[in-house]
Amino acid sequence: MLPFSKQLHGGKRAIPGTLIFDGDAAQAGFALNAMCYSFNHAENRAAFVADEEAYMDRFRLNEAQRKAVRERDVPAMLEAGGNVYYLAKLAGILGLNVQDLGALQTGMSLEDFKASLLSHAMTESRRADDARIVA
Repeated sequence: MLPFSKQLHGGKRAIPGTLIFDGDAAQAGFALNAMCYSFNHAENRAAFVADEEAYMDRFRLNEAQRKAVRERDVPAMLEAGGNVYYLAKLAGILGLNVQDLGALQTGMSLEDFKASLLSHAMTESRRADDARIVA
């Protein structure tokens, strides 16, 4: 177990500041995640942009999920069972990237989130003899 994680009742592992995405969350977020997965196809992205309400109807999003999508509230989408990997598809439509999602998820500004990533990054000390890796 990671040194900063802890065991919760029921045996679930938690990392402070993160939502647990387990089977229960997957079931709760199934409609939202299925909708976001559909955005792998350009025609579905276009259909969403053309009529968001009809597109949400097609996937039977519940009211909490609809409200989160309407308000572009990524933390609320996560709370409603959204999985960040699927939500990344929706984020692209909304003009957001994965770093934007990370900042929203952690409550940090984008600049602070990027600085945090860089502070934990591996630098030149990790070099390999593998010609495929560019230093």
